Amino acid sequence: MSAPQPTVSLDDGFADLADYGACVISDALEPSLLAEIRTAVYRASENDRQYGWGDTYQYGNDDGINQRIWNLPSRDPVFCHLAELPMVLEIVKRGLGWPALLSSMAANITGPGGASMVVHADQGVIPEPWGWDRPMVINIGFCVDDFTAENGATRVAFGSHLHNCNPDRSAPIELSCVEVPAGSALVLDGRTWHTSGENRSASRRAGIFSVYTLPIFMPQENWFLSLNPAVRQFGSETLQTLLGFRPQVMGRVNGMQRL
Repeated sequence: MSAPQPTVSLDDGFADLADYGACVISDALEPSLLAEIRTAVYRASENDRQYGWGDTYQYGNDDGINQRIWNLPSRDPVFCHLAELPMVLEIVKRGLGWPALLSSMAANITGPGGASMVVHADQGVIPEPWGWDRPMVINIGFCVDDFTAENGATRVAFGSHLHNCNPDRSAPIELSCVEVPAGSALVLDGRTWHTSGENRSASRRAGIFSVYTLPIFMPQENWFLSLNPAVRQFGSETLQTLLGFRPQVMGRVNGMQRL
């Protein structure tokens, strides 16, 4: 299946999401916000390398070249802002409903020689069968740099969400490279099979992947343990809901919705 065309319309994007299991929103980040995010991502990258804060949670062939930076809301306030952009909230509410949880927000930086990940679906940890006609997870990926075939852009099996199951990696999987400029957003249905490509360029390429899920599932990041306390102090009510500190049904403490 061919790739959907980039669009600035969320209505068109949701039509693509239904047909392809993915959509590309052009100019999702204003240039000034993109520049701020890019500075924050690469600053966190250098800090982690300088002080040995390397991660141990890898996907497939991350092999020490590709770098992952977890718990981005604790690293810089701009990531908290990114988590609740109006466009993001509209995608989450239309795609999943409300309330929803931010399951994780991490940067994926692939360096020269970085290998491809394994092909996977973002809701792959949820037991099958996925008998719903809607996703239980939505991944909103922001391109911090240009995503090209040469530097390891995300590769997607368009239409694979219709299988409603994890990929069979023993069988051939047709993947298409999603080449889009920095500032774009790649939105993935949680059932859609995808991976990163190999970085054959001489430069690093960064993306931020914000994974949202229904509030009946445990988030990938344990915000109760890992979150910087300042985010609890200064974060908006919407952000507190996304991080699980404003439970509306499940996850209450002594019957209270406010933690």
